[in-house]
Amino acid sequence: MTSSKTRRRFLTEVAALAAAPVALLASPKRMGASPEWRGVPSGAPDQARQTAPAAAAGTAISVYKDPDCGCCEAWVTHMKANGFRVTVTNTRDTNKIKREHSVAEPLWSCHTALAGSYVIEGHVPAADVKKLLAQRPPNTVGLTIPGMPQSAPGMDIKPFEPYKVLAFDAKGKTTVFAAHDKPS
Repeated sequence: MTSSKTRRRFLTEVAALAAAPVALLASPKRMGASPEWRGVPSGAPDQARQTAPAAAAGTAISVYKDPDCGCCEAWVTHMKANGFRVTVTNTRDTNKIKREHSVAEPLWSCHTALAGSYVIEGHVPAADVKKLLAQRPPNTVGLTIPGMPQSAPGMDIKPFEPYKVLAFDAKGKTTVFAAHDKPS
């Protein structure tokens, strides 16, 4: 790989391959959609639905953020760079979205995203979102990083300060999902 064009193509292919298992593990029933969401007709044999290559296109995530928030836009860039297909809705009332998706107020951050049937609150790293979508832990509504830790993706303020990503349930009870003790 001597040219940057070849290197770029290689990295794009690696990113597509890395995203494939996450999308293939997502359940259409859990997503509230028919099998067509993966680009496979509902009449196709089960095996075809399970091996659909549409996963290479990346996992869809919808982000609700304030139009003037630069750190939220930086997080969107982080998610895109990690293979997600991001749709952004700019709104001045992100709290409405948080309430609609049962995010307890102590868990709020600056933006809210929806990935599959999960809520992603704040600057959660793409790797943790992929892990959530792959593992699909029971009774988990989503992930959050309450507040705005300076070292989280999109914030990227130096020096690095450790932070934790929390999983939360419908009652707002949290457990540590991931600890980030050093820069990735």
